[in-house]
Amino acid sequence: MKDVTIKTIEKMIFEIRGHRVMLDSDLAELYGVETKVLNQAVKRNSERFPEDFMIECILGDLEDLRSQFVTANPLTTWNFKRRSSPMLFTENGVAMLSSVLNSPRAIQVNISIMRIFTKLRSFHLMENTLTKRMDNIEANTNKVFKVIFETLDSIQESTPTLKPKRKRIGLK
Repeated sequence: MKDVTIKTIEKMIFEIRGHRVMLDSDLAELYGVETKVLNQAVKRNSERFPEDFMIECILGDLEDLRSQFVTANPLTTWNFKRRSSPMLFTENGVAMLSSVLNSPRAIQVNISIMRIFTKLRSFHLMENTLTKRMDNIEANTNKVFKVIFETLDSIQESTPTLKPKRKRIGLK
């Protein structure tokens, strides 16, 4: 197993059903165990993994994953790689995995993953703050332009119009 870096973990986080999740196979690779072993440990401790901690993939989720992988392989290829559909773990589910897989490597990897999720959450909050600021700036500029256009309209109405039959200036 290669070194676990922040970039490696960031690439393993996907968005499904409005949750940031990680695949069971990716987590198993990070923890240095087989996917089958990880899933067995989860099934033995199923009471620790409610619906908001772990999601079992359905066909639509697999399609969403395919689009995030940016691959053109058809969904039937999943059938050849695994016997069951992948399990997706939310941030809380990943935290709970550390209590199920109690090894020094699992603990260290879990700490790294939690840091990434925290970092992503702070980016999301920053994005929301910037969006609000942009909306405020847009609203304020709309007000300013409205005042400017109303002023220009009033000036245009108050200026005298030129006589229609004026002497033409310039070359004849």
